[in-house]
Formats: sequence, C-alpha cells, structure tokens
Amino acid sequence: ALISAFIVFLPSLQIRQSAAVMLRMRVKKHWKKISLDHRERLAALCLIPPQSAIAKSFVLDSVDGCSLIGQNMHRSKYFEYILFILGTLSQSLKYPCLFQVGLLLLSKVVESNPEPFKPHYRQLLQLFGTVLQDLDNPTAMYYCILTLTAMTAYTGTEEMNLMRALIPRLIIALKHLIKADQGQASDAMEVFDELMESEVSIIVPHIAEIVHFCLEVSADTTLTDSLRVKALSCIAFLIRLKSKTVLKQKLLNPILQTVFPVLSAAPPPGEEDPEDEENGDEGDTDNESPKHFAAQVIDTMALHMPPEKLFQQLMPLTQVCLASENPYERKAGLMCMAVLAEGCADHIRTKLLSSMLQTVCQSLSDNNQVVRSAGLFALGQFSEHLQPEVSKYCAELMPLLLGYMSALNQAKIGHITKAFYALENFMENLGSEIEPYLPTLMETMLSALSNAENLKLKELAVSAIGAIANAAKEKLVPYFPPVIESLKGFLTDTRDEMRALQTQALDTLSVLARTIGKDVFSPLAAECVQLGLNLTNAIDDPDLRRCTYSLFSAVSTVSPDCLSPHLTAITTIMLLSLKSTEGVTEDKTFVLLDDDDDDDDMEGIPFVLSPFPRFSVENAYIDEKEDACDALGEISGLSKKNNTIKLPSIRPSAMQKLLGVVLPSFLEAVRGERERQVVMGVLEAMNAVLKACQGEALQSPGRLQEISQAIRDVLKKRVIGDTS
Repeated sequence: ALISAFIVFLPSLQIRQSAAVMLRMRVKKHWKKISLDHRERLAALCLIPPQSAIAKSFVLDSVDGCSLIGQNMHRSKYFEYILFILGTLSQSLKYPCLFQVGLLLLSKVVESNPEPFKPHYRQLLQLFGTVLQDLDNPTAMYYCILTLTAMTAYTGTEEMNLMRALIPRLIIALKHLIKADQGQASDAMEVFDELMESEVSIIVPHIAEIVHFCLEVSADTTLTDSLRVKALSCIAFLIRLKSKTVLKQKLLNPILQTVFPVLSAAPPPGEEDPEDEENGDEGDTDNESPKHFAAQVIDTMALHMPPEKLFQQLMPLTQVCLASENPYERKAGLMCMAVLAEGCADHIRTKLLSSMLQTVCQSLSDNNQVVRSAGLFALGQFSEHLQPEVSKYCAELMPLLLGYMSALNQAKIGHITKAFYALENFMENLGSEIEPYLPTLMETMLSALSNAENLKLKELAVSAIGAIANAAKEKLVPYFPPVIESLKGFLTDTRDEMRALQTQALDTLSVLARTIGKDVFSPLAAECVQLGLNLTNAIDDPDLRRCTYSLFSAVSTVSPDCLSPHLTAITTIMLLSLKSTEGVTEDKTFVLLDDDDDDDDMEGIPFVLSPFPRFSVENAYIDEKEDACDALGEISGLSKKNNTIKLPSIRPSAMQKLLGVVLPSFLEAVRGERERQVVMGVLEAMNAVLKACQGEALQSPGRLQEISQAIRDVLKKRVIGDTS
C-alpha cells in the first residue's frame, strides 16, 4: 500500500518510477501474500499514474505492474478488470496520451492471456477499426496491432468478417507506422505471420494487397534490413500456404521482378556480403539479410509451385543475370539455380541437369571470386539433391574440384568452405568411382592436417576424410595410419579453441570405424573408447558428448568386447544426458509465485497460465539426447546378438505405452501440420518405427486403419501441408 501511495502521490518522478519497479517485482514474487482487499485496490491505484505520467519508462513500469496484477486476479475479479480496461479505453478516446496508455495496458494483458477477452472480441475489433483510421496517432496504432496479433489465434468464426474487414486498414496503418517508427513497424508486421499461421482464410481475399505491400517494403533500400526481411519472410509464408492463389492472381511475376533486384544487389562500397567475407559461413544462421531472404522466397517457390509454371517465368530472369557484366548479378543467377535444386529436383534431373551443370562449371573459372563461390555453393546443392544423376558427370566435375583443393592455403576460408561443401556432397555418392581420385584427394587432405595453420581448414579436411571414407571404404586402408595419428593428436589437445576440430574428429573416427573394415579398426577400438571417456570426463560440452556416443556405438559394431568393461560408465553418461534438463527451457512470460510458497489458499492461484507451455527444441543439448538414444538403441540391439554386452531387456508393456504416445502424435502431425517438410519428416519417422517394431506397432485396435487412412489422405493431397 505504501509503495502504491508513492506511485500515485509523490511529486518526484524518479521516486515514483522506482516505486513502480518495486511494485512490479513484489507483485511478481509475493502475490499470494497480499491480502484480497489490497489486491483489488492495487489494480485501481496502478491505473492512475499513467494518466499523468510523462516519462515513457515510468509508464511502462506502471503498466507492467497493472498487467501482473490483472493476471493474478481471481477469475471473478479478472472479468471485472477486463471491463474496467475496456471502459477506460472508451472514455479516453478524446485524450490521445491516455488512450495510448490504455491500449498499451490492453496489449500487455491480452498478450499474457488472450482467451478471457474472447467474449469482448467483437467490441475490441470495432474499437481497432477506429484506431487504425487515426493515422496521426502511430503509437496507438502500434499497440492496437500488437493486441490484434495476440488475439488472432483465439478468433472464432463469429469474428471472421470483422477481422477480414480490418486488413485494408491494417495495411494503410502499417505504411504510416513505417514512416513514424521502423522498429515498431517491424514488430507490428508479425500480425501477418500470426494471421497466416492461425486463420489464413481471413487474409485470402486480400492476398494481392498484402503481397504488393510487402513487395513495396522489400524493394525500398532506405528501410531497415529488419523491416525488409519481415516483408520477404511474409511473402515466403504466403507462398508456402497459398501458392495456388498466388499463381491464380498472377502474383508470381511481380514477386520475381522485386526479388531479383534484391538478390542481385551489390553490397555497400568497401563491404562484402556476409557469406563472401574472410570468415564467412554459408550456414550462418545470423545472416538475416534481405538478400538471404530473397533467396528463401525462390526456395519456397521451388518447394510449393509446379516447376513448369515457375521455370517459365523464372529462367528468363536467371539467364539475364548469368549473362550480366555485374558479378553480383551473375552470383544471383547461380544462387537462384542453387536454391531450385531441392524443390525442383525431379524437373531438373529429367530436363535441365546437363545445361545447368554446364553453367555452374563455367562459373567455377569466373574471374571474380564472388561468382566462383556461388558456383561452388550451387554445385554442392546439386550434389546433395540431384543424385544419382549428377554423379554421372564425375569426369567433368572432379578435376575442377581437385583444382580448388590444390590452393587451399591461398583462398579465403569462406570460399574454401564452399569448395569442401561441394566436394563432400559429390564424393559421398561416388562409391567405387572415387578410386582414381583417391591419391590426389588424400595427399591434399593429409597435407592440410599436418601443415595448415588455420584450425577451420583442418576441421574441413577432417570432415572431408569422413566423406571420402564413406565412398572409398576399404580402399582407404593405405592412408589409415597417418589419418589416425592426426586424429589422435587433435583428440588429446585440451585447448578450448580445439573444440570444434575435436568434435569433427570424433565424427570422422566413427565413420572410419564403420567403413575401414573390422580387421583394420579393431586393434584401435579399446583406445578409441578410452579417448571418448577421457573427453566426456574432462570437457563439459554437449556437442562433444554427442559425438562420443556415436563413436561408442560405432565401436560396438566392430569390437563389442572392448565396450563391455566400460559399459556401465558409458550407459550412465548417456542416461544422464537423457534425464538432463539442460537446454529444455520453458518459455514463460512471468514467474508468478515463490518456489517455496506452499499456501493452499486456492483463492490466490492465477488461472491464466497457459496449459501448453512452449519449449526450446533446437539446441545442442537436444541433439545430444537424440544421439544418446540412437547409440543406446544400437548398443542394446547388439546385446541380443552378442553375449559380451549385457543390457536389461525392455518390457513389452513399456514399448506398447511408448508406441501409444508416438504413433498418434505422428498421425496428428500428418493431418494437421502446415509445414510440408515437417510432414515429410514425420512420415519418414513413422516408416522407421514401423520397420523396426513391425507387428508390435499395429497391436492397438484400429491403428492399422488409422495409418492406412493417413497414407491415403497424403496421396490424395487431403492433408493441410499439401493444400495451397
């Protein structure tokens, strides 16, 4: 109460702001210790200061406090609180500053929990229609759009028409917001992603307007990269969901006419594109530039549009770029060909492979390294996605790639990375045809391992040796001793900067264990197991542990006897990885109660927490868990065939329980997932489960029928991921 009084009545803005921060922190941590009477009074008191506050930071702290109080209210009081906010908004329309604060509070509370506002959505949408027309009040428009974004996922059929009618006003409002504050405009453009993700039918009548707006933003080089990236990302999302509509409304050509200049733009004088810099990396996920997303737009087209229709309009623009005197336009043409390789693989393989490969090969002798790098990237993409046909051009391509390998120490590491990318993808599919090139390849790789000063170059060479081993298998035996000596040296070096190289060395060692032959690798098996255990004991790194699990698994296929003495230690490490919560981070907006607060008073328990917490699922710790599962599976599989490895058997009931969770989840994803790539991954995983478990997977009544129906729906294009 005293803090609240400070907020409201003290003349010093600095003290009032400090009090607002303290109140927010105390509400966040000690809500259940506040009496019911004070809880209700706090809500009313906290709404007073924003009406007269002039400092933005003070307003934000006060509104955060109000938002937290609202979230913690009992259900009956929370609806009164909602009505109070709505009433405040309607009464303050004539007072812009007060109205802005009301909208800010609304956006905070709705974002934290949109569902309780659902009975008032129609009223809110009508209010937003008015706000979005007040083009002289960009701050109000911004908070209005944030609230609209938070509401979208909960919009029902009764609000559809109102929401649909807002789209033209929303586009106009965003145009004015861009002029006022590009950062806010970038945040506000998330509304399109949410609309497409949650209720794409709302925007279908306005697709042309949205596309033209996004193209206008994408093409404006005076705007921030973040804003232009948002616009290009929105176009890609639309193509992914509604490619047929995009084609039907003749939007493909306008999109290409805008995307190509973005893709072919030269960097500012004295600068380079991120992937062309000295330490550039094609796989750098932080490279979120307009040029990068322009390529993603074409990649999305390739995945979701009929290739005949796409190539008819795309290839003339590509040919113009390839024939240009401007190296960045030539690079754009090659990048375009590269990103087509996955989505249009069948079309290219059957009709265009020879001519496109010829173009790429010519680019490798271009006088500009930017163009040569793009050519190497394109060749890597072709080698990855156009097999086995591309391997037939081995005689033409291998000499070109070997030529690059002969000058490893002279070129930029970013350029060399692309050369290795192309070489690895190409070699892995050569099989026995790699033999004529093996002496030159291994001479180059061994030279890099022993002489190169750059650790990244050593890492690339170690990775390439793994790819060579996959193709050459026993033919690599003459080169095995020097390779092993180098790998041992890397794995016993304790310097931190060696970590990435050690991880790659473990990966390659696993490949060698599986490919070089048991007779050759068995004498080293025990030493490899000990090396892996030493690393896991000495270094706390999820990537390193992941690779040691793969090594243990590979060694178990060659010499299971060597694994037996260490099986307890190995399985303990793997099980600890599986049980660990590192990297599994729940995304909670607020931590509302003390951990040690065991008050049983249900009156104070907030009802607004989402029953579906979000978790991070893409990080090194999750990858570690995946590889631990794979390794345990392989080792336990061998235990059935080999009495020297003893693992407890899995109870059939546990297997059925697991299948009862996994298979329904797979089927739900096939039916409801929008992302085609995700559905493809799920189908591959389901196929693997059925192959491994066979009849066990189909014991549950009706499961065979459900799986068969899902397959029929996919083949007839009746699933969400295949309807656009």
